[in-house]
Amino acid sequence: MKNVFIVRHCQAEGQSADARLSDLGLNQANKLTEFLMPKNIDYIISSPYERAYRTIFPLAERLGIEIVTDNRLTERILSEKNHPDWREMLRQTYYDLDLCYEGGESSNVATHRVITVVKELLNSRFENIIIASHGNLISLLLKYFDDRIGYKEWENLSNPDVFHLSFMKDTPNIERIWTD
Repeated sequence: MKNVFIVRHCQAEGQSADARLSDLGLNQANKLTEFLMPKNIDYIISSPYERAYRTIFPLAERLGIEIVTDNRLTERILSEKNHPDWREMLRQTYYDLDLCYEGGESSNVATHRVITVVKELLNSRFENIIIASHGNLISLLLKYFDDRIGYKEWENLSNPDVFHLSFMKDTPNIERIWTD
């Protein structure tokens, strides 16, 4: 059996790739470390964005595990332009998975890149894996395995958040395990 823990980053000071964790986010990262310590983690992979990497860094340091960064785990780009109605635009991408706004990527394209990471990890020697990433991409990953997941579930994600995907075969049991 493979256990994949999907971790959404802690509270950050912004949305840019180099946005740092806020003071609250740093405290959350320490709480997250305590929460994940008993999970026997043997591999950690993260988005290279600062907020995702720093969320999981205290755990990696404590376990003596190197964090592997992978650009396929960066947040999904909805559009290259800022739109005041971006939430409604995002909502529509959960219904039309091929909908793509100017300079952005469709849900299907974003899902494909994150799922390739998961499939590679399922074929690896590692058994207890952490994937640290971002809210929209995580919701698309979860939607891939459970089509009932959509915009509402994305809206209800917390910073941080943790989902446990336990794989016996190709379809995992999905459990939200972060309750703070």
